[in-house]
Amino acid sequence: MKISIPLFLLNYFKRFIERFFTRKSSALLIWLSVFIGTLAGVMSALFDYGIIWISEMRLQLIAAYSDSETPLWLVAIPISSMMAGLAFYLTHRFAPEAGGSGIPEIEGAMEGMRPVRWKRVLPVKFFGGLLALGSGMALGREGPSVQLGANVGRMISDLFKVDKVDSQALLAAGAAGGLAAAFNAPLAGIMFVIEEMRSQFNYSLTSTKSVFMSAVMATIVMRLISDQEAVVRVTQYSHPALMSLWLYLLLGFCFGVIGILFNKMVLSTLDMYLFIHQNQRWRFVAIGLFLGAGFGALSVLEPQLAFSGIELIPEVEGGHYLAGGLMIIFLFRVLTTLLSFGSGAPGGVFAPTLALGTLFGMLFGLAAHAMFPDIVTEAGTFAIAGMGGLFAATVRAPITGILLVIEMTSNYEMILPLIVTCLGATMVAQSLGGRPIYTQLLERTMKLSMRRKRQEKTRKAMFRVLGKDK
Repeated sequence: MKISIPLFLLNYFKRFIERFFTRKSSALLIWLSVFIGTLAGVMSALFDYGIIWISEMRLQLIAAYSDSETPLWLVAIPISSMMAGLAFYLTHRFAPEAGGSGIPEIEGAMEGMRPVRWKRVLPVKFFGGLLALGSGMALGREGPSVQLGANVGRMISDLFKVDKVDSQALLAAGAAGGLAAAFNAPLAGIMFVIEEMRSQFNYSLTSTKSVFMSAVMATIVMRLISDQEAVVRVTQYSHPALMSLWLYLLLGFCFGVIGILFNKMVLSTLDMYLFIHQNQRWRFVAIGLFLGAGFGALSVLEPQLAFSGIELIPEVEGGHYLAGGLMIIFLFRVLTTLLSFGSGAPGGVFAPTLALGTLFGMLFGLAAHAMFPDIVTEAGTFAIAGMGGLFAATVRAPITGILLVIEMTSNYEMILPLIVTCLGATMVAQSLGGRPIYTQLLERTMKLSMRRKRQEKTRKAMFRVLGKDK
């Protein structure tokens, strides 16, 4: 009896090992996901440090070429203009799909509708994103991180020649790793793929494990290179009063309306830019030069209206602005976010959206505190809830928004108000007919692509007719 138990355990372990390694495809996919997550973490860390480095270099150049008679903002205009113009040129010339956040491109690739040209996208998105974000434009680094991670996944798929189903899983794993590393939020990275890309993601035990492994490895690598602190350092709040939860629901209702309007304004801004540049490279670059000049001046005169807005969140939550200032910054940041993201510059909209949600949430919190001081003791709790509210309304991924805010701020006791706010925002956005922003962007991209193909087909047919007539 003493021998049979160890023999039984040994035979069980042997059968487990044989079963694991005979399923070569599953085992290979898991190990490739580990590799992809590691690469996504390294690339995201390099992108993060690259933004810091290029921003510091820009400031040094501004300081070097300014003097007592020349204001800093005037020197910043040509420097930022050249940076943004070069970013726009690289994008339009070598990889147009690298423009914007890149997330709709990944969703389209997972459906088999969009190509993934990782040899072009990886360098263009990396360096173009550095230049665009470093110039001061109101863009986030999460979009480039997600697209870079997903393209790393496709690169590994091509190198190891995996089949179509496994290639899609690795693409999703890379996207999850990119988002997890960008915000130091592994759960949000996992949930983003499962929730936002639910219609494209091929659910299976192996593909889900691949997403988990990539997000975990990317986060570990990012924390090894940087640190384990929260991305946004704000006040750690305790549980708000239960009697105040209806106010968070009302805040969510407000965000549901704002989210629909914001999505419509994004699409209208994209159409405005398309009308201006008409897919002509020199006009596209001219827009970049003009925007770079404007944001270069803003980054010196009014920095709270430029950049991603992540640095603004602790100041807003900390109560550094009065209600009037919050409203002005909110309105102007809506404008700068639309002008930046709608232009097609290589950058994301997650971080600017989180900043906008914080601004409106704090404004709402100040009003709630003034009207109900007994149940609302700290207005900053509404700023934290607002971060997830606008995200849930625009992206229509409430669970991702909740996890993202909790992991970014380490405010785990704010989970109930966040759930109520995100639920209210999603309910209102859905009842009013709002649709996820990335779904609308993908549909718009596909319509424009089909229109270009028809125009090209018509042009070739005309040339053939003219040739025959001659």
